[in-house]
Amino acid sequence: MPLARLIPCLDVANGRVVKGVSFVGLRDVGDPVELAGFYSDGGADELVLLDIAATPDDVATMTSVITKVADVLEIPFTVGGGVRSVDDAARIIESGADRVSLNSAALANPSLITAIADRYGSQAVVVAIDAGDGVVHTHGGRIATSTETVPWAMEASERGAGEILLTSIRQDGKRTGFDLELTSQVRDAISIPVIASGGAGSAQHIVEALRVADAALIASIVHENPMGLPGLRHEIESLGTKLRPMKERA
Repeated sequence: MPLARLIPCLDVANGRVVKGVSFVGLRDVGDPVELAGFYSDGGADELVLLDIAATPDDVATMTSVITKVADVLEIPFTVGGGVRSVDDAARIIESGADRVSLNSAALANPSLITAIADRYGSQAVVVAIDAGDGVVHTHGGRIATSTETVPWAMEASERGAGEILLTSIRQDGKRTGFDLELTSQVRDAISIPVIASGGAGSAQHIVEALRVADAALIASIVHENPMGLPGLRHEIESLGTKLRPMKERA
């Protein structure tokens, strides 16, 4: 069984990293290229960049960020936000990303998952699910749909997704722990890896998440002290959870 992964997430808007609570109250927390370099050197197994602005005017800015981040990373990274077509995915991957993350567009057009997987392989497709009250939310977690979370994860897997990035809206940014029940339900329903997201406030929270998921996404806990990532890795491993050795990350 593959070892657990620790994945910092950079929410990017207008070329800057921002963070909020339950997807609102965003504040500037730094430069994405600088933070990406810190995390790559400090022990991140992978990195996720989410373009939460994702407007047509932001395309050039985000493409530039992806290219610059690719230059400083020695680990795989995923980019999401505004991916609405195979051409969008191509632009992101050809700018240097290893994977694309699909969210609202995949829900609106599930065949997009298969189309991108057919072109780049399932390993290049992550389906992000923003979940609350048992259903999937779109548009940055603002709009609840009638689609239930677990069945959607199952469909995304069947259509060719290589991983599910599962975010609990209720827990996002609160640093009180992951939604372990929801994460377990999704993980038990599918055979592809699940990345738990939303709620990391301590090494113990991450350890608990990694008991029911394949990887843990972290943001606030490291953004406030990017240089503290090696210490966080050590604390997680001291609690009995083995992470992927740094020499094997590339």
